[in-house]
Amino acid sequence: MNAEASSTPASTPTEGAQSCEGRVVIVTGAGRGLGRAHALRFAAEGAHVVVNDLGVGREGGEVVDGPADDVVAEITAAGGSAVANGADVADWEQAGAMIRQAVDTFGRLDTLVCNAGFLRDRMLAGMSEQEWDQIMRVHLKGHFAPARHAIAYWRDQSKAGEPVDARVINTSSGAGLNGSIGQGNYATAKAGIALLTIQQAAEWGRYGVKVNAVAPDARTRMTAGVFYNEEAPDGWDEKDPANVSPLVCWLGSTSCDVTGRIFESSGGQLNVCDGWQKGPVETVGDRQMTVAEAGQLALASIGAAPEPAPVYGAQ
Repeated sequence: MNAEASSTPASTPTEGAQSCEGRVVIVTGAGRGLGRAHALRFAAEGAHVVVNDLGVGREGGEVVDGPADDVVAEITAAGGSAVANGADVADWEQAGAMIRQAVDTFGRLDTLVCNAGFLRDRMLAGMSEQEWDQIMRVHLKGHFAPARHAIAYWRDQSKAGEPVDARVINTSSGAGLNGSIGQGNYATAKAGIALLTIQQAAEWGRYGVKVNAVAPDARTRMTAGVFYNEEAPDGWDEKDPANVSPLVCWLGSTSCDVTGRIFESSGGQLNVCDGWQKGPVETVGDRQMTVAEAGQLALASIGAAPEPAPVYGAQ
C-alpha cells in the first residue's frame, strides 16, 4: 500500500455501539484469514453471520473439514449469532442455496461479502490452461454467482415494494490494481473483480444495493511465504487481517453511503483507488493521422500523463 498516513485524527467508536445490529451477512471464504476476521467482526458488530467455507487449501486442492464450523463456534461462544455453510461459491446451484440458507435461517439477507479464493502462482510463460481456468473460476465466477443470486432476491423485494438497503463487498487486490509478477492469473481475476464492482454498482443502485470492494494488504494463507512470513511477536501487528475488517463492516452497514468504489486497506490506514482514466488528448485535427504521427501522439500523451504504478515484483 502506497498511501501516506492521513493527518486526520482517528475517531473512537462509541463504547458498545454495534454498526451492523440485526443485519444478516454472508461472508464467503470465512474459515480462515481475512474472511474469518470479517465474520468475527460482523458478529461483534451485532450481525447474524452465514460463515461460508469449502475448506480447501491455499492452492485449492486438499479439503479440510470444519473451518466454517470452528468460526461459528467462536462466534456463538462470544454470544453472537452464526451458521456454517460449505458451498462452493463458484458452483451456480450451491451459490444459490447459500443465499437461500441465509434467508431461510434469519429471514432475510442484507450484506454479501465475497472473499473466497486461492492461488495458482506461476509465470505466465509457464502457466497451464488449468491453472488459468481454476483461478478465473474461484475468483471471478466465485464473486459473480453468489452476487447474481443475491441481486435476484433483492430485486424481487424491490419490485414488490419492500424497502431494500443492501450491500455487496467484493475482494480485489493490489495485484489486481497494479499487477504482480508470477501471479498473472490472480492479478487478472482481481482486476476483473474491481471492474465487476463498478458494473454492479451502476446496475444495482436502482434496487437499493450499494457495491464496493476492498484491496486488502494483510498476512493470510495466500500471502504467507510470499510477502509476509510471521506474526508480529507483540504490540502492533500491521498485517493482522483483523485490521481490514472495520472497513468491510462499515461498507456492509447502513452507514455506508458510497457505491462503486475500491479501497486499499492495511494496518490502521486506507485509501480509495481510482481506476482507468482518460489521459491527455493529442490530435492532428480533422484528418486521418499517419503511422508516424500516431507514434508521436502516443508518446506525447504518455509524456503528459502521470506515471503508472509499478507492477509488484518488477525489476
